[in-house]
Amino acid sequence: MKESVKLIAGNWKMNGLGASLAEVETLAAALAADRPDCRVALCPPATLIERMARLAGAGIEIGGQDCRAETHGAFTGDVSAAMLRDAGATLVVLGHSERRQGHGETDGLVARKAEAARAAGLAPIVCVGETLEQREAGRAVEVVRSQIMGSLPLALADGDFAVAYEPVWAIGTGLTPTLIQIEEVHRAVRAAMIERLGLGIAATPILYGGSVKPDNAAEILAVAEVGGALVGGASLKAADFLGIIRAT
Repeated sequence: MKESVKLIAGNWKMNGLGASLAEVETLAAALAADRPDCRVALCPPATLIERMARLAGAGIEIGGQDCRAETHGAFTGDVSAAMLRDAGATLVVLGHSERRQGHGETDGLVARKAEAARAAGLAPIVCVGETLEQREAGRAVEVVRSQIMGSLPLALADGDFAVAYEPVWAIGTGLTPTLIQIEEVHRAVRAAMIERLGLGIAATPILYGGSVKPDNAAEILAVAEVGGALVGGASLKAADFLGIIRAT
């Protein structure tokens, strides 16, 4: 996942039924008519991956929202990386704060999942980010660096992945860090990535996530070391997502 252009990825979370695919058709048609200067990806619920992959065409990459570290087995309700790949996904979001907090996922588990994803031919988008308490204590950079060092397996040294910085306190709240704060953390993420995996990942994209909207996307995407965006609610509607895509 080398950064020749920015990556704008939409995370639908637990949203979307078959009827929602009309938004994907609208998005795909718009992108075909007006090719953007960025890569575009959508990560829907697992129930929509195969259908969305058929509709998306070449202009939209499809990803999963999580995967099991194991390749197969008695894990009721879980989905393996190979299953996502078989359904048409090429990416997978891992270590999102909602998984880390709500499901108790550790850095070590995220690293195992990332390694499984790469082995199955998926490019992981590994999420990191601090809570409001950690930010107010002045520990944002420390926390994110620790997550990078613990969540990125050495198998990612070929650079076929992305990191998404999502301050937990900004996700879905309408709050965003200042541009200076975003740049500070993204530079720290880059330094930690290079320390962990070497200079070969110097062009690997670092996405910003956390209340990215059409009206703030351009200024965020212009910040140094911001290689794209991981978008939540604004990716559910083609018009809103297109506004962010066109901000690149």
